[in-house]
Amino acid sequence: MSVQIEDAVKDSAPRIGKGGAPPPPGRGRGTGRAARSAPYLLLIPALAATAVFLGWPMVRNLIISFQNLNMKQLIQHLTEWRGFGNYAEILGGEQFWRVTLRTIVFTAVNVTLIMVLGVLIGLLLARLGKKMRLTLSVALVLTWAMPAIAATTVFQWLFDARYGVVNWVLDALGWHSMRHYDWVGSQLSTFFVITVLIVWQSLPFVALNLYAATTTIPKELYEAARMDGAGTWKVFTSVTFPFLKPFFLATTFLEVIWVFKAFPQIFAINEGGPDRLTETLPIYAFTEGVGNLHFGMGAAISLLTIVVLLAMTAYYLRLTLKQEEDEL
Repeated sequence: MSVQIEDAVKDSAPRIGKGGAPPPPGRGRGTGRAARSAPYLLLIPALAATAVFLGWPMVRNLIISFQNLNMKQLIQHLTEWRGFGNYAEILGGEQFWRVTLRTIVFTAVNVTLIMVLGVLIGLLLARLGKKMRLTLSVALVLTWAMPAIAATTVFQWLFDARYGVVNWVLDALGWHSMRHYDWVGSQLSTFFVITVLIVWQSLPFVALNLYAATTTIPKELYEAARMDGAGTWKVFTSVTFPFLKPFFLATTFLEVIWVFKAFPQIFAINEGGPDRLTETLPIYAFTEGVGNLHFGMGAAISLLTIVVLLAMTAYYLRLTLKQEEDEL
């Protein structure tokens, strides 16, 4: 008992400095204050880079959106303030609202296909053997690593009207009317090509992340569900989905942002054509700003695009938080 008391006393005794001297007064408080401020100090470089490379361009874009800035003003170095005239003209016209609705529908269709197919491939990865899983994973990584413009160029060749492999295969299968079909000649067919491209590029992210997430689920839960007679669908709805619900919410949120702001694929396929019928908000802002040299209008459209995206994400986050509160 005496030994235990002596050990407790030693543990509770104040620490002493070098040579048996007590630590300098205030040293512990200073160390604690420095430790608390260290994370904020480490954030300073990232915040400074964000302010320079993102914040300042946003401020400049906001300033330009209030100006009548065309080629004439650029050449003559004139500054013509228009106030909210650009915004009034955009919001008062039908084109902006048509493009906004088109963008929302396009995003919803793509995200739905990406999540459904990505989840199926991710579950397939979890069931495959090591060799097949490795082969499929390598193929997914290579797909994910391909640059957007390079992938778009490949799809342009695949769906080319005269030399495309897709038309050749369809013709060989008996659809002779598709022999020289122009895939970018109509709105629906152009959107079909763009959707296939974007879904193909996005599947690896969802599939690989879902497979990685399934490895964290205890196998005992699957064994218990199967012992209760649960089938494949019941196992997914009662074990996999509830356990990985945060993953589904976060991944869907990221895919909404990624698809909504997709630019290179849509522009490289047909530049928003035919007749500007496949323009989404990013393409619309670029066409008005750079294509038609209405830089003030383009800046205003880009800021309105950000507002629409923020509204969509805010609504989605509100639903997510509400579901989490209901579960609690």
